[in-house]
Amino acid sequence: MSDRKQAKPTVWTIDGMSCSSCSLNIEKRLNQLDGVIEANVNLASEKAKISYDENKISKETIEKEIKDLGYLASKEEENQTEKVTLPVEGMTCSACSNRIEKVVSRMDGVKEAGVNLPNEKITLEYDPNSTRLLTIQEKVEKLGYQLVLEKEEDETEDREERKINQAAKKMYISVGFASVIMILMVIHMFMVPIPFYLPIVAVLGAPVVFGTGLHVHKGAFKALRSKSPNMDVLVMLGSLLPYIIGLMGLFFPIQTFIEMATTIMTFHLVGKFLEVRAKGKASQAIKKLLEMGAKTARILSDGKEKDVPVKDLQPGDIMIIKPGEKVPTDGIVIEGNGLLDESMATGESMPVKREQGEEVIGATINKQGLIKVKVTKVGKDTFLSQVVKMMEEAQGSKVPIQEFADRITGYFVPAIMILTTLTFASYLIFPDFHQSIIEWGASFLPWVNPDLTPLTLAFITATAVLVISCPCALGLGTPTALMVGSGMGAEEGILIRNGEAIQTFKDVDMIAFDKTGTITKGQPEVTDLIVESGVNEHDLLYYTASIEKGSEHPLAQAMIDKAKANQIELTDPVDFKTHVGNGIEGLVDQKSVLIGNRGLMDRFNIDHTSVSDDLVRLENEAKTAMLVAVDHQLLGVIAVSDPIKEDSVEAIKALHALGIKSAMVTGDNERTAQAIAKKVGIDHYIAEVLPDGKVDAVKDLQKSYTVAMVGDGINDAPALKQASIGIAIGTGTDIAIEAADVTLVRGELLGIVSAVKLSHAIFKKIKQNYFWAWFYNAAFIPVAMLGLLHPMIGAAAMAVSSLNVVYNSLRLKRVDIKS
Repeated sequence: MSDRKQAKPTVWTIDGMSCSSCSLNIEKRLNQLDGVIEANVNLASEKAKISYDENKISKETIEKEIKDLGYLASKEEENQTEKVTLPVEGMTCSACSNRIEKVVSRMDGVKEAGVNLPNEKITLEYDPNSTRLLTIQEKVEKLGYQLVLEKEEDETEDREERKINQAAKKMYISVGFASVIMILMVIHMFMVPIPFYLPIVAVLGAPVVFGTGLHVHKGAFKALRSKSPNMDVLVMLGSLLPYIIGLMGLFFPIQTFIEMATTIMTFHLVGKFLEVRAKGKASQAIKKLLEMGAKTARILSDGKEKDVPVKDLQPGDIMIIKPGEKVPTDGIVIEGNGLLDESMATGESMPVKREQGEEVIGATINKQGLIKVKVTKVGKDTFLSQVVKMMEEAQGSKVPIQEFADRITGYFVPAIMILTTLTFASYLIFPDFHQSIIEWGASFLPWVNPDLTPLTLAFITATAVLVISCPCALGLGTPTALMVGSGMGAEEGILIRNGEAIQTFKDVDMIAFDKTGTITKGQPEVTDLIVESGVNEHDLLYYTASIEKGSEHPLAQAMIDKAKANQIELTDPVDFKTHVGNGIEGLVDQKSVLIGNRGLMDRFNIDHTSVSDDLVRLENEAKTAMLVAVDHQLLGVIAVSDPIKEDSVEAIKALHALGIKSAMVTGDNERTAQAIAKKVGIDHYIAEVLPDGKVDAVKDLQKSYTVAMVGDGINDAPALKQASIGIAIGTGTDIAIEAADVTLVRGELLGIVSAVKLSHAIFKKIKQNYFWAWFYNAAFIPVAMLGLLHPMIGAAAMAVSSLNVVYNSLRLKRVDIKS
C-alpha cells in the first residue's frame, strides 16, 4: 500500500462536544498518536478529518482514544470526496461565474466549487455517494449554462479552437453589416439623403442584433429568470431597446437609434473575440503540458510489437521506446538503458542515464539507446496528469482579495440598472439642469448634441450608462493573473496548489527548512570510522550495518552501503527497538548492540569519555556522529555526512536579500545543527527536534513571524499544514506534496526564491487589475450619467476595459523570477 493510500483523509462524526476546548483536546490527543499523520476537528460541524497510516494504527484504536476522552466517534467510510475540473459553457461575465459557484456550492454533497471565468472551467470537490455529476450538470443547466462532463484532452483543444472560430465568425459578420450601416449613415447625414434609409438600416442591423447577437439576448433572459442579472442584460438593454424604438421611426416622426444598437452589439462582439483570443494566450501553459504527451505507444503483445493509443495503456504493459521517441507514460525500465531528456520535469538540460530498475516519466524523450519499460501509472495518475491537475486546481481556486470583488460584482449589475433608471428619470424631471451640462459639453465634445429633445437625450444617456458599465474586468482580474502566473511557475517547476497561497506569500518573513532531503541531498554517506583500542573497522561496520537493517532512517542506508562496499556480509537483527530521538537497540549474533547519541549511552551507563573530543570535532564539521556499543562496551564512533545541496547557500542568501529570515528544524544535536546552519548561512536553528515535534517548532516560530515551512518527508506533512505556507520538495514523498500549498518539482531550493518572486508578481498584477477595473467604472459611469459619453464610444470602452485586464495579466510573462 502506498503512503498516499495509507494517509488518505477520512471523515469522522464526533458526538458530545460542547465547546472549543472539547475539539482542541480531541485534536491534540489524535495528533499525538503514532500513525496519525494529521487530525483536524471542527466543532461547528461536529466532524473530524483524520489522515492516518492503517499499517500503524487501526480505526478501532482511534475510536477508543476518542471514547476515553469522553466522546463518541464513528468513521464515515462513504464520505470520501473526489475532485474534478470540467468545462462550463455560456458564461459571459463574473456575475455568471459567481452565480454558478454560489448555487453549486450550496448543493448537498458538494464540498467546494470554484469557477474560473477566463478558463471557463469549474473545479468541484464532491462526495460521489451524496450527489452525482449528472445532478450538478442539471442544476447548472437550470441556471442557463452547460457543464461538460466528458473531457478528453484533444476535445478540450478542439473546444478552445472552436470557441475562437465561432467568436471570429460572429465578429466578422457584425463588422461587415455595421460598416455598411456606418457608411450609409455618413452619406445620408452629410452628403445626400438616401431613399428608404431607415428600412435599409433596419434590415442591415437585424442580422447583427438578432443574429450574431442572439446568444446575448438568450443569456440575458436566462439571467433575469434566475434573478442574477449579468453583463448580457446590460448589452441586451443597450442594443435591443434602441433597435425596437428605432423601428417605431417607420411609423412616427421620432429619433431612431438602429445605427447605435447595431454598433453597440458589434463592439461587444469584437471585444468578446479579442477577449477569447487573449484568454487563450493566458491558458497556454496547460495546453503546452498536454501537448508534451505522446499520442501512441509501442507495446509487446504476444511477443509482437503493436502500436496502441496511449489512453489504452494498462499497468503492466511492456513499452518499447527507441531513440528519439517520447516515453508514452510513467513506468520502470526492465531492459536496456537509455539517455533521457527529463528537462520538462526536472529542468535539468543534460540528459540522464536510465537503466534497469529505474523509473522514467511520461513525456520525457529518449535521446539514446533502446529501452523496455513496464507501465506503472496511466491516465490521471501519471506525473504529467498530476501537474495539469494541480495547475487547474490553482486556477480554479480563490485568492482572498477576490472574495470582496465577487461580493461587489454581485450587486454591480442591479445597481447599474437602478442608476440607469434614475438617470432616465432625472433627464425628464430636471431637463433644464441637464440641458445646461449638455450645452457645456457640446463646446468641446463633437458627439454631444444639445438640439435633441429631453426624451431623446434621456434615452441616449441611459443607454450609455448601461453599456459603459462592464463587470467583466472585475471578474477577470484574479483568474487571468493566476492562469498566467501558474503557467510561468509550472515552466520553472513551481506548482502552486491554491490562490490563497499567492496572497499569503507576500506576508511571509520567515522560511523554516527541514534539514534532511531539503537543505541536504538526503543521500548520506559514511565519512569517518573511529574505533576503540583492540577493535577493528570490520567489526564496527558489521555490527552497525547489521543492526541498521531494521531501521528506515536515511542514515541507516549509508552504513549498510558502506559495509557492502567493504564486502562485509550482514545478518538480520533480532529484538530491534527504536529509542525515539536517541538511537536504536537490538541483538546481532546474540550480542546486544546499541547505536545512538550520548543520551542513549548514558541511559545504559556506557562510558564514552574516550571519544568525547572526536565527537565534538565531528559535530563541528557538521557530521552526524553515532556511538556504537556491543554488550555494553564501546566499540567506537561512526560518522555520517549528508552533503549539502549545491544551491542551498545561494538560496538562503537570495531569501535574505528579499528580507526573509531563515530557520532550520532538525533532529541533530546542538553542535551539529549549529555547524550546518553556519555553513549554509541560516539565521536560526532548532536542534534535537523529535519527528512529532516539528509542528510545535513551527508554532513557536509563528509567535514572532509569518512562517513558510519547507520539507520532503512524511513526518513533515503536519508541519507543512501548520505553517502559513507549506512548500514541498517535489522529489520527496506524496504525502508531503499533498499537504503543501506549493510544490517544487525539481527539488531545488532556488525554486523557493522564484516562488516568492512569482507570488509577489502575481499579487501585484491582481491589485493592478482591480485598480484599473475600478478606475474605469469610477471615471466613466459619472461621465455617462452626465450625458457626455456617446453609447457607441461606451461600447468600445467596455471592450477595451476587459482586454486591458487580460493583457495586463499577460505582461506577467515579462517578470524575471529567476534572478
